[in-house]
Amino acid sequence: MCYTIEQIAEIIEAKHKLPLDRHNEILYLQTDSRKIFQPEQSIFIALKGERHNGHDYIEDVYQKGIKHFILSEQPPKIYQDANYLFVTNTLESLHKLATFHRKKNKLQVIAITGSNGKTIVKEWLYQLLKEDYKICKNPKSYNSQIGVPLSVWNISPSDDYGIFEAGISQPGEMSKLEKILLPEIGIFTNIGGAHAENFTDNLQKIEEKLKLFVNAKILIYCEDYRDIDRLVKKHLKNITGFTWSYQNKQSSLFIQSVTKTNNHSVITVVFNQNEFSFEIPFTDDASIENSIQCLSFLLLNNYAKETIIKRMYNLSTVEMRLEQKDAINGCTLINDSYNSDIDSLKIALDYVSNQNKYKKTTLILSDILQSGKNETVLYQNVSTLIKEKNITRLIGIGNAINRHKDVFSNGLFYRSTEDFLRTFNFSGLQNELILLKGARTFNFEKIAEKIQQKTHETVLEINLNAVVHNLNYYKSKLLPKTKLMVMVKAFGYGSGGAELANVLQFHKVDYLGVAYADEGIELRKSGISLPIMVMNPETEAYDSMIDYNLEPEIYSFRVLDLFLSKLEKISLGIKYPIHLKIDTGMHRLGFVENEIDKLITKILSATQLKVESIFSHLAAADDCNKDDFTRKQINLFKTLSEKIEKALNYKVCKHLLNSSGIIRFPEAQFNMVRLGIGLHGISNINEEKKYLQPVATLKTTISQLKKLYTGDNVGYGANTIVPNEKLIAIVPVGYADGYNRALSNGKGYMLIRGQKAPTIGNICMDMCMLDVTHISGVKEGDEVQVFGEKLPVSILADSLNTIPYEILSSVSHRVKRVYYQE
Repeated sequence: MCYTIEQIAEIIEAKHKLPLDRHNEILYLQTDSRKIFQPEQSIFIALKGERHNGHDYIEDVYQKGIKHFILSEQPPKIYQDANYLFVTNTLESLHKLATFHRKKNKLQVIAITGSNGKTIVKEWLYQLLKEDYKICKNPKSYNSQIGVPLSVWNISPSDDYGIFEAGISQPGEMSKLEKILLPEIGIFTNIGGAHAENFTDNLQKIEEKLKLFVNAKILIYCEDYRDIDRLVKKHLKNITGFTWSYQNKQSSLFIQSVTKTNNHSVITVVFNQNEFSFEIPFTDDASIENSIQCLSFLLLNNYAKETIIKRMYNLSTVEMRLEQKDAINGCTLINDSYNSDIDSLKIALDYVSNQNKYKKTTLILSDILQSGKNETVLYQNVSTLIKEKNITRLIGIGNAINRHKDVFSNGLFYRSTEDFLRTFNFSGLQNELILLKGARTFNFEKIAEKIQQKTHETVLEINLNAVVHNLNYYKSKLLPKTKLMVMVKAFGYGSGGAELANVLQFHKVDYLGVAYADEGIELRKSGISLPIMVMNPETEAYDSMIDYNLEPEIYSFRVLDLFLSKLEKISLGIKYPIHLKIDTGMHRLGFVENEIDKLITKILSATQLKVESIFSHLAAADDCNKDDFTRKQINLFKTLSEKIEKALNYKVCKHLLNSSGIIRFPEAQFNMVRLGIGLHGISNINEEKKYLQPVATLKTTISQLKKLYTGDNVGYGANTIVPNEKLIAIVPVGYADGYNRALSNGKGYMLIRGQKAPTIGNICMDMCMLDVTHISGVKEGDEVQVFGEKLPVSILADSLNTIPYEILSSVSHRVKRVYYQE
């Protein structure tokens, strides 16, 4: 559905400047300057957040072709061929547009909220209903104050159902989403600890979430969550509750039994006094609970048991992450072969377009199924998206995309996955980014298996969503004008320097910091354009640093003289940026107090240099017992840096705070801070830990299970003798992978099926042994967590009497990194 620019101005009650045709039609709402598509039919809404202001990107958006804007402040420049709609609050305008559009369409809306399972329930309902109805839903987990209205804007007049999840992070948000969605049917999945920091307790959080259903007719929920049940009955007295329970036989749906066997669960239920069973291809408790929420909806809508049983058995995994892996011939594979719809394709292409490492990109795309769009229009839209995102080559697989291959340029087309695998020349994939995007029925996992590089079974998974979460947490602690430098030294603390830097550049941090020039050079080769400070600039690397525009830390007169000598020889004709390091008490690198006058004299005479920043290091910012010492460092830094700046007679950036300092000494932000280990979800401050998310998970698999008998020995040295019969698991991770040998003989443990499996015997170079005698159902191929969310890296560090930095940076480069984004 289209709206004219004049209609939009009326809906949002805007003051407007409309030099263009008032009847220009708007199809798309855009809020992210980095993800612009189909600009001719789009309007850009300049949203303002705590750390980002969409008004700062008006020029960038205009250059990308958008000529229509919703603004709440005057832009730096007014373009005469653009339409401007001025409002008080741009987010409210986005909500008004979505609310108007929702009311104009008479579909039935199912709204889902809860602490966990929202996205799974939404996607499974879609899988269960799509054969019978046309459905609009949130792409991925677009469930926020921005994501929900953008999702609702996708509703078309032909849709029968809208299935939308809604999430909140603080009080007052859900009422706004309720006005947009106007749901008739609600599902409350469960209640847990997510976003607990912004609510008094779980009761307040439940009450806030229930505001989504104040005008709904029916609410599905599990009455075994006693607080939910009690508050539903207190606040939603006019709603019809469809409840299910493991305990109460009088509930609408009684769960009589759950039997788990061979990766399937058989669930027996009683509904309307009739007992029946169905099977799902999952055994975890969360999937069982989510399937029962979906079952409740099907029963409520009178689905036949035979249909329910068949469709439940065929439920498929909902993958909510884009995985990035090394692939053949120097390529990188981004695997999103789990669903295929136009919205998820946009998200995947946005992700791809912000990877800077490769000049070539290949999209392998299957038919897009059950889109509800006219086929010709659908593939024309796909073609437009591919052009806008500068995809080099398309490989289309399926009959439908073949029928419309004429709308694509530079494409190869195959009727089936088998046809592609049989005839495609895989040597033609060279040094490029490959996006795999397909409907599940096309079995693209066969293509992934063919393309991705065969790797060591031990992998380090890097959660890029957690990186962004932690980044935003620290940003929220900064004053609006405080800049942010992020340290990506030591291969990004083990997580991969270039990959992390790409995310940080995407999210517009101000500076990056590396230890050595070769780290900075690698970032430049990977397409990173942010300013980069090198903390240990070796003399022999000066030429390369200048070639790659890397900025050195100057910490001594020797280093200063050597760098000046290099600049004099090459005569750049510009003032080269440097960073002055002051020693305020850590007594590592840096100029001491009695050297500052001499330093000022030398800098003032060095016409080839510009001091970009002055900085120092805090030695004990995380130790409250040494706060007096830290404050002495702060005061000394303030005195010395201001003295230098005054002598220079121009403003320079000053930075002192590290991750702990950002939290504990906000008054010392100066005009930049440095974020390091905190980005990875690690903190020595107890009250801060709950707000951070772990970024890295080191995992492996069980290679072999072996039974040992009383008196048998285990491992090198034959010094470990088992006192009784044991079952051990051999896993392919050892000290060459970064698993310290000091964790031998029960000093360390890993997690298998959620249970502790202690080491037994000595850690070997490439493997180690775990005692799994007490773990029922364990089998070869089971996943083993070395560290991660459920086994924090800090526990390993404590066992070794060291710090998490050492554990993370010790993970060997031979351990493959897998990057994923939800």
